[in-house]
Amino acid sequence: MTQHPTADEQRPANRGPKAAAGNRAALISAARDIYAAQGLDAPLSGIARRAGVGQAVLYRHFPDRNAIAAAVLEENVRQIEQSAGEGTNLAGVLGVLTWHLTQSAAFISLLHADEASGHPRQHTRTFARDMHDRVERALWGCLPDGHRLGAPDVLMLAVSMVSGAVTGPTRERREVRALAAWRLLGVEVGPVRPFEGCEAS
Repeated sequence: MTQHPTADEQRPANRGPKAAAGNRAALISAARDIYAAQGLDAPLSGIARRAGVGQAVLYRHFPDRNAIAAAVLEENVRQIEQSAGEGTNLAGVLGVLTWHLTQSAAFISLLHADEASGHPRQHTRTFARDMHDRVERALWGCLPDGHRLGAPDVLMLAVSMVSGAVTGPTRERREVRALAAWRLLGVEVGPVRPFEGCEAS
């Protein structure tokens, strides 16, 4: 006789309050993967399933869709800052930046935060502008003297140009296009990968 799991058996195990930080990190990681594949309108239930937690746990950490999207974007920017802060050269930091560009259309929009925004919420524009400025500061911090991107307004213009080239149905295709754009600008980029020393908080 086939036994079907009960509702309690189907529900992800509650790992207790001590696992709160791990749950949050798992939710951010799951959200990044799902948003990369399905966009920011992906169902939150899928994020909870991917993270191995119940939806109640998701809402405990992130009360709405905007909150978890903001957490993913914050983590993207933090990886770039940490990469720059650990003395990684510009090519290496651009590799981390490019990885995030190929993963997230929402991250790309942050890098255009200085452009006109039609979003009605001022706090959303303020958040995007803050994230944009943090990326810019991280990149400036590892820009060698005399670098071709060192002229006023050129650094983030180049980033915006590359982000505009990041299109395609797969992350691999988007990476190919991003690297081609950097080559056209004559800029060296290191390995395209996340910053491995970063731990989500």
